[in-house]
Amino acid sequence: MQRGPVQWQHDWAKGAVFYEVFVRSFYDSNGNGVGDINGLIAKLDYLNDGNPATTTDLGVDALWLMPVFQSPSYHGYDTVDYETIEQDYGTNEDFQRLLEEAHRRGIRVIVDFVVNHTSSQHPWFLEASSSPTSPNRDWYVWSPARIEWAQPWGGGQTWHERNGAWYYGVFWGGMPDVNWRNAEAKAEMLRIARHWLERGVDGYRLDATRYLVETSGGAGQSDTADTHAALKDLARAVRETKPDALLVAENWTDTPIIATYYGSTSTIKGGDEMPMNFNFPLATAMLQGINSGSATPIALKLREMLRTYPEGVLDAPFLTNHDQRRLGSELGNNQAKLRSAASVLLTLPGAPFLYYGEEVGLLNGPTGGDESKRTPMPWTPQGGFTTGSPWFQYASGAASANVASQTGDPNSLLSRYRNLIRARNASVALKKGSLEMLDSTSGQVLAFLRRTESETVLVLHNVGDSFITAGPLSVSAAGLDAVLVDSGVNVSGGNNSWNVGMPPRSTGVWRLR
Repeated sequence: MQRGPVQWQHDWAKGAVFYEVFVRSFYDSNGNGVGDINGLIAKLDYLNDGNPATTTDLGVDALWLMPVFQSPSYHGYDTVDYETIEQDYGTNEDFQRLLEEAHRRGIRVIVDFVVNHTSSQHPWFLEASSSPTSPNRDWYVWSPARIEWAQPWGGGQTWHERNGAWYYGVFWGGMPDVNWRNAEAKAEMLRIARHWLERGVDGYRLDATRYLVETSGGAGQSDTADTHAALKDLARAVRETKPDALLVAENWTDTPIIATYYGSTSTIKGGDEMPMNFNFPLATAMLQGINSGSATPIALKLREMLRTYPEGVLDAPFLTNHDQRRLGSELGNNQAKLRSAASVLLTLPGAPFLYYGEEVGLLNGPTGGDESKRTPMPWTPQGGFTTGSPWFQYASGAASANVASQTGDPNSLLSRYRNLIRARNASVALKKGSLEMLDSTSGQVLAFLRRTESETVLVLHNVGDSFITAGPLSVSAAGLDAVLVDSGVNVSGGNNSWNVGMPPRSTGVWRLR
C-alpha cells in the first residue's frame, strides 16, 4: 500500500515560547570577554530548570541560537564551515553537551542556518572563484560583465568583481549568494540540514529566505516561484529526516506575501513550505499601538492575519530581534509600556519569540550599529557577563535592567514575563487555542477570545494611559474565573454582557465558566 507524504509533527511548537540567544553576548564561562556555549549551559536553569513546580526560571520551551558555525565575523552570518562550531564559542563537543543539557530540561534548540549565501572566504567560493572552469563555479551566480541590479530593498549594487568576473551577492561582496539552481550545491545544503538534525538539533531559523533564487533585477530578486520551490524541497528534506523539527523563516515583508511562504496545506498539515514565519508586520503594529496607546493597529493586523493566513498554520509573533533597535529603547524605557508589550505578545496564538534581555528591559547600546542591538546580557548591576573585559560595552541602565535586581522583585518586568509564561502554560486555550477578535467598544482596549474544545479564555489589554471600561462585551459565560488579572481590574455584568473596568496599561485573562 502506498504511503502518503511525511507530515510535520509540530504539536510541541504550538504555543511554545522561544528565546533568541546571541551566544557571544549571553554569558562568558572563561573570562575572555566573549560569550560561549559553556556559558549558555551554565545559564540554562535561568531559562528553564526542567521543573514545572519552580517559579525562579523564565519557563521558555525552546532556544533559537543566532549563528554558531565557523565565521570570520562577530555576527556569524557569513559562514566558512557549516559543520564546525565557531571556535570563539567552543567545540562541536561543547555544542553536543548543550543539546543534551537543554533536552534534559525539556528545552528544544533551533539554530540559525544561513542558506542564501556563504562567506566569500568559504572553501566553496574560493574554489569557485579560482577559475571559470572550476567544478564549483556554478555553485554561485556569475556573469562575465557587471549587471546593474540594486538591492531589492533599495541600496547598493549586488554584483561584485572577483578575478575578472562578476558574482551576485545581494547583501554585500563578502556574502556571495549560493546558486540553488545548481543540483550539487542544493544537495550539499540539504545534506548539511540533515547532518545537524541527526546530531540532535531541533530545527532551523532560516535567514533571508525571500532572496534565495533570483531571476532578474528588481521584482525578480525576491519572492520568486523558484525560491518557493527550493524552500519546499528543503522543507521536505527536513520533514523526512526529523518530522518534529521546526523551520521558521525570515520573510521581512507584508502580511499577504508572508502568507504565501506557508505553501499549500492541502497535502501537508501546517503547510508544505515554511511551517512557521516571523510576523514582522504584527511586531510593527504592536510597537506602534503600545507606544501610542491605541489597540487599533494591533487589532487590524490580527484581523488581516485571520483573513489572509492559511487555516491552522503556526505564527511566530515577536516584539524585536537582533536586527532592530531594542524594545526597551523603542518604548522609551517606560516600564508600564514594557509590561503591556509582554502581556500582549504572550497571550497571542502561535509560538512567541523573546529576544534575550527583553525580559529585564535591556536598552540599546551606545552606537548606531548592529553591535548595539546585541550587547552583553546584564546578569548583575555591575554587568556580570564576564570576569574579563566584555567584547562590547554594556548598554546603559544595567543598574536596574539586570537579572539579579529583578529576580526577587514580584513587581519587576522579569517577574511579569515569568508569570505570563506560567499562565500560558497552565491554560490550553491560551497556549494552543484559536483566536476570535472581539469589539471592546474602545480603541485603547485589545479584546479577544482564545478557544479550544475544552477551554475558552477571554483576554483584555488596556494599552492606553487612562482608566477605561471595556464593554459591554458580548461573551456568553456563566462566570469569569481569573487566570491572570492585574490589580484594579474589575468585572461586572453577567451571562452575555460584561463590563470590565481597566486601569492604565492593565491586562485581564479569564477562563469562561
